[in-house]
Amino acid sequence: MAETNLDVLLVGIDAGCLPVFDRLCDDDIPNIRSICDDGVAAPLESQMPPWTPSAWPSLYTGVNPGKHGVCGFVTYDGYDFHVVTGNDVEEHSIWSLLDDHGVTSVVVNVPVTHPPEEIDGAVLPGFIGPEDPRCHPEGLLDDVRDAIGEYRVYPTYSREDSDYTDAQKMEEYTDLVRMRGEAFRYLADENDPEFGFVQFQKPDTVFHEFEGDWNKVTTVYQETDRQIGKILDECDPDTVMIASDHGMGPYDEYEFRVNEFLRDEGFVKATRGGKGMPSWNPIQEELREGKETTTWEPNTVERMAATAAKFGFTAHRIRTALEKVGLADVARQYAPKNVARTGNEQVDFENSTAYMRARTELGVRINLEGREPEGVVPPEKYDDVREALIERLSGVQTPDGDPVFQEVAPRKKYFHGKNVENAPDVVTIPNDMGQFLSAQLLGDYFAPPNEPWNHKLDGVFAAKGEGVDPDGIEERPHPHLFDVAPTVMSALGIPYSDRMDGEVIPVVEDAGVTSYPEHDEMDDAAVEEEEEVEERLADLGYMQ
Repeated sequence: MAETNLDVLLVGIDAGCLPVFDRLCDDDIPNIRSICDDGVAAPLESQMPPWTPSAWPSLYTGVNPGKHGVCGFVTYDGYDFHVVTGNDVEEHSIWSLLDDHGVTSVVVNVPVTHPPEEIDGAVLPGFIGPEDPRCHPEGLLDDVRDAIGEYRVYPTYSREDSDYTDAQKMEEYTDLVRMRGEAFRYLADENDPEFGFVQFQKPDTVFHEFEGDWNKVTTVYQETDRQIGKILDECDPDTVMIASDHGMGPYDEYEFRVNEFLRDEGFVKATRGGKGMPSWNPIQEELREGKETTTWEPNTVERMAATAAKFGFTAHRIRTALEKVGLADVARQYAPKNVARTGNEQVDFENSTAYMRARTELGVRINLEGREPEGVVPPEKYDDVREALIERLSGVQTPDGDPVFQEVAPRKKYFHGKNVENAPDVVTIPNDMGQFLSAQLLGDYFAPPNEPWNHKLDGVFAAKGEGVDPDGIEERPHPHLFDVAPTVMSALGIPYSDRMDGEVIPVVEDAGVTSYPEHDEMDDAAVEEEEEVEERLADLGYMQ
């Protein structure tokens, strides 16, 4: 007998897509297959950029990144950067809008939800937050651990950890998937919500870490499906939906180093030394250790590597020399963490005309005077520089003579809203999403792809249950990521926000739109909390 009865359950499967589902056997994913086959399933077009930290906020707010403000793993303070948090998402989530209507929600493991919003229900944040995230209500994480045992956001090992066998790593993966299901079922039983949202991250990371090893992919999906089945049994949702932030597929072409090309075209200037290119990678380990870190500063060894690089002793040059004598593996094993970041050539942001800040932004930023701290492009020259970038990047071809980019376009085609300045000025979409883009300065334009499997534009939407009309998908056979939020709210009979960019997928009845108050700026408590975090980081030597 079900312990609760959800009106609507939304299951998030990071990187879930029909080509992956179709390759798995029926016995591997019987619950996912049942939702897709007995209800409705369709490709779900992702956004630009189709990456977790930007796409999940778009899914759960229904607006493009130009409105909610998150365009990648990091956001920028001038040329410096910090890892995105829930405070950077400047639009209402589904669960906060539902809260306005007295609808209770339980939200588990959704990326970029730390710190959590205060609602009637429970929020247990996930990916990109710290290992021991603040939850709502206060004390919830302790309650979850008391009820189900261990609960973690991240694996106990880092990807570079050679002490773990593949079997042990896969045990970690399945444990983390199991924890999501058990935590959600416990919180649903405790809160008896009308709306539930549980997200599974490992179907994405298994491709990145294990390069598409199908046995490992199958293992992760089997456990994910098992947990979905238990949630369906115990929570008895009237309507269940599956949605993903993007798809997953092979990258069998090239890695194209955008900034190397832009350097030769006269847009990028290079420097040696510094913090390296913007990334959340150097902060990952501290988040995994439970620290509420959002910024990174190099340690003594990493600063020494930066100084050495200024005199020509770059990490790349040293590694190349070691490779020639067969010692590259030894160097990788004993090199201090992040030395490769500080000890190599980097983009000189202040003195460049335009540059790619991070590969996952899929775009190029113009160093605009009046917007950037040391902008060199006068506003009256902005259009000319943008058009020159579009023209030159559009013409780039691989060594095989194929175009690198499917589209190179002004940002206005993909971004609009109050936070549009957070987006790159020129959007660069790889051809068939099969070319791997890199922002690194490493000499040659082209190399083999850094990861043989990566993100594709088509994710998945599926729905089954009360009020779902499978024939309705014929009216909108290829829905968009922005459509998920208004569709979920309509399934609950609640009008969605008139600021949402999406439409209701016509598998449920449209509940109509209404106006909601603008998203509030960060409150005084949140500001004080961030200041306290910065003070702790300064005490630890992270803030210089």
